[in-house]
Amino acid sequence: MTTGTAVAPVAVLSAAQAAGLPADSVVAALRSDALAGLADPEAARRLAELGPNALRDHRVRAVGVLLRQLKSPLLVLLMVTAAASFAVGERTDAGIVAAILAAGAGLGFANEYRAERASEALHARVHRTAVAVRDGTPRRIDAVELVSGDVVQLGIGTVVPADLRLLDTAGLACDESVLTGESLPAAKQAGPVEQAALAELTCIAFMGTVVQAGSGLGIVVTTGAATEFGKIASGLGRRQPDTDFQIGLRRFSLLLLRVAAVLTAFILLVNLLLHRAPLDSMLFALAIAVGVTPQLLPAVVSTSLAAGSRQLARRKVLVKRLVAIEDLGDMGILVTDKTGTLTEGRISFVRAVDAAGQDDDQPRRLGLLATGGSAAAGSALDDALRDSTHVPPAGYSRLASAPFDHQRRMASALVRGPDGEHVLVVKGAPEAVLAACADVPEPAQTTLHALFAAGSRVVAVATRPMPGRSSAGTADEHDLTLAGYLVFLDPPKASAAASLQRLADLGIQVKVATGDNPRVAEKLWTDLGRPAPRTLTGPQLDALDDIRLSIVVGRVDIFARVSPEHKARLIRALRSEGRAIGFLGDGVNDALALHDADVGISVDSAADVAKDAADIVLLDKSLDVLADGVNQGRRIFANTIKYVLMGTASNFGNMFSAAAASAVLPFLPLLPSQILLGNLLYDSSQLALPTDRVDPEQLAAPSHWDIGLIRRFMLLFGPISSLFDFATFGILLGPLHVRTDVFRASWFVESLATQTLIVFAVRTRRVPFLRSRASGALIVAALTVVTIGAALPLSPIAATLGFAAPPARFYLVLVALVVAYLGLVEIVKKRFFTPPQPSTGRRRTQDHRIHRRAAGFTSSTRA
Repeated sequence: MTTGTAVAPVAVLSAAQAAGLPADSVVAALRSDALAGLADPEAARRLAELGPNALRDHRVRAVGVLLRQLKSPLLVLLMVTAAASFAVGERTDAGIVAAILAAGAGLGFANEYRAERASEALHARVHRTAVAVRDGTPRRIDAVELVSGDVVQLGIGTVVPADLRLLDTAGLACDESVLTGESLPAAKQAGPVEQAALAELTCIAFMGTVVQAGSGLGIVVTTGAATEFGKIASGLGRRQPDTDFQIGLRRFSLLLLRVAAVLTAFILLVNLLLHRAPLDSMLFALAIAVGVTPQLLPAVVSTSLAAGSRQLARRKVLVKRLVAIEDLGDMGILVTDKTGTLTEGRISFVRAVDAAGQDDDQPRRLGLLATGGSAAAGSALDDALRDSTHVPPAGYSRLASAPFDHQRRMASALVRGPDGEHVLVVKGAPEAVLAACADVPEPAQTTLHALFAAGSRVVAVATRPMPGRSSAGTADEHDLTLAGYLVFLDPPKASAAASLQRLADLGIQVKVATGDNPRVAEKLWTDLGRPAPRTLTGPQLDALDDIRLSIVVGRVDIFARVSPEHKARLIRALRSEGRAIGFLGDGVNDALALHDADVGISVDSAADVAKDAADIVLLDKSLDVLADGVNQGRRIFANTIKYVLMGTASNFGNMFSAAAASAVLPFLPLLPSQILLGNLLYDSSQLALPTDRVDPEQLAAPSHWDIGLIRRFMLLFGPISSLFDFATFGILLGPLHVRTDVFRASWFVESLATQTLIVFAVRTRRVPFLRSRASGALIVAALTVVTIGAALPLSPIAATLGFAAPPARFYLVLVALVVAYLGLVEIVKKRFFTPPQPSTGRRRTQDHRIHRRAAGFTSSTRA
């Protein structure tokens, strides 16, 4: 028998159960209070019993990260080779391949796991909030702390944080497309319904849906995975689509596998025709297949991405996926909002004026009457207006209201004044309010133009008598009388001008998309030192079909008075140009554009729906941080391409030499274990590539995968490597006349030296060492590997590896061959990456563009 007072378990209702009950019955069943909500101690007890209101956490699981490393086609080839070698008793070969595999998968795991842990820490700093009533006071809390029985306020732009039974609504409509697929918002009301269909539960606001219009009050009935959204999400895979960078990487891997397959088949056929042992022929062919592929490419990429994520983490940037860093580097156009990005984001109320522009406090008092809801749920303009006074208008009572939405661009309230008169007060965008006025005073437009020209944000206030009316709605917003204007100021951000110039220097074209007046946006643009802008307004955009819009959109700097649909449409039009588009936004009206952009960027203070739609979340809203991200992305791509070009050319050349030599020599030029050992040493030196410096011109414009360029580079520089291999063969078999084990040791040293040291020529378009210095880590790594390779034939383990010491004069020949090789590569490289001299006509322009793309790794430039 237990003692003490038993605590009743938390009551839980499903959405369908709550929909069939009156609101007061639901409140009673959940042991809550519709006005006061839950007490903090009770909410804490329920949270401990029910768990957090979350569908999933961001905890990193080591097993999942490790399994992702083994999906690379290159690592699959290594696993097959290791298994085949082990099965036929070649334990040395199997051990070397296993070491390469462990290095590739292990380094990839270490880097990605470390980056995911950093992302986990950043996720913990990004919170989705909700306005809940606790102990009778509305306050903003972390949405994961919501429990059954909490009373929650909803406003436009709110992502519904749990399944709510609505207690009160005012024109509430929710976008439920995430659940039903229906694009039109669903109207909501507080009365019970009996229908069982999900779309017919009009008194339920479902988790994950977005408030498109109106406001409401609801009580939480279910949270987390028990919600309707949670049930759907738990049954869906969470794999996100591959980015262009991942697609390019996969296409490159498949290209190498095809090359490896052709070489393997050729070598196997030739060796069998020469009546060599089938087992030795198969292992040699597999070693060639492994040798032609850059086995540590996944590790190099993950190392680069992880280093980039750590750099950005120090700048308070949350990258949802590591490859999103590369997407930033690929960005050629950035479309951004205005508030908080180009401006300080601290909106302050300046003054109230009448239609003639004279100071008049009446519009301010009326504007306060139409500013409903709590400060926790209000807009920045509403908050600034509230902050302008500590004395609300006396003697007025609010009878009804219609909240702001992005279609009407107005909000209204029916109020009863001190004398008992009923008045409808409307405030909103001046164009919308003036259009609803019966008679606009003559100086009103002149005053409005002057305010806009000064860069002020303006809200118009108008009234309409409503005698005897106790209710009003959007249908009553007509025949108004203008009372005046509310004037607000959001000054330009001090760092914005320099940030815009920095992005321009990176080849990124910045465009502004705002719901504000075009004159306000243009004034800000010129105040930031930008040239006179080309502007397109929402109505003008509506007049253009998709074809005409795609033609003009690239030449426009400012899109003003645009709706959420306009923003999404212009993003799609810009993408049709073939350039990667980034969009920076933080409001509910930005969600569509964030979703449609190649890179969606939001901020920690953004609306929940905007943060959910974004690929990258900035904990500090700054264009400078974005520029840092762009640089990181381009550095990662440039260093990845260095490894790709160098690896494909030198690997292909060496393996082509081995294949050709095996067809004409009476012995294999290298044993399988020696080929694999050389690749292990070579790839080890390239793990320092992510630390390498990148020349400024390689960061000056977006870069993309170009498989054709990689193929041409491989087919040009690979044979150059083979040319020096054949020269080595001739010297070894001719003047030096060495035996087989000395031949193998000598070519092993020569091929490793040329394959490793070519990095200093390939890593830059400039003259290496003189005009472009490699990182210290890369220099040390390359020289260390070459030294180890040269010492192995002289070491005590040489016989075990199948080597014998080369003659001393070979090392003099080696130095001469390496110097000649690097000199020839430098001459050919300059020709390969240099545009031809101008000629005449259309062909000249095309050739120049082709070579310009090659010089910048297919860099796109500003139109």
